Amino acid sequence: MSRVYRLHSTLELPLEDVYDFFDDPDLPDGIEDVDITRRNNTLIISAVSADESISKYTPTAQLKASVTENRVYEEIEEDEEDDSSPVHTTDTAGGPQWGALEEEEEEPPSELVEYACFKGDRETVLQNSTLQYEMFLVLCEIAREAEKGTLTAITCPDDDLEAVRIVDSEDRPASINVVEDPREDEDSEGVNWRDNEFISG
Repeated sequence: MSRVYRLHSTLELPLEDVYDFFDDPDLPDGIEDVDITRRNNTLIISAVSADESISKYTPTAQLKASVTENRVYEEIEEDEEDDSSPVHTTDTAGGPQWGALEEEEEEPPSELVEYACFKGDRETVLQNSTLQYEMFLVLCEIAREAEKGTLTAITCPDDDLEAVRIVDSEDRPASINVVEDPREDEDSEGVNWRDNEFISG
């Protein structure tokens, strides 16, 4: 059975883009559809199994994201520079004095945009074991839509370990470093997989 062993995500993208992605998604085999639920500032995307033998009471894999508001500024093309020289006068002491003060810069137009933030490790972002790997593939497609953030993971799709690394919507080379004893000393509790330090680009 395909599994996801380690995962860490810092993905974030506009909430509207997430809804657009699921308008007509190309879902992996085993997933018939997804249910999208928003509870306050939490977005939950749950898999709907295509296997009728799986009870509707069996919790299926789900992606979880926090929803935050970010202020986005519109880009404004700069006007052509004025070639006229600034006007200045001379004060009583004979020194130059600017006749016109620089105008205060106006803040560019902006709006508050809701973002879906898939941030954390496997237990936070990808929950429940049924259809876990299939929903991980869905998360990978979301990562390829996100212009900001990184997704790293160690999976086992066909009895072989596989490293996945997607950075700012692009797939990057990744490998798994295997060590005999990752502990620094006997009192160590083991490897901190939260940052997937054994996945290298």
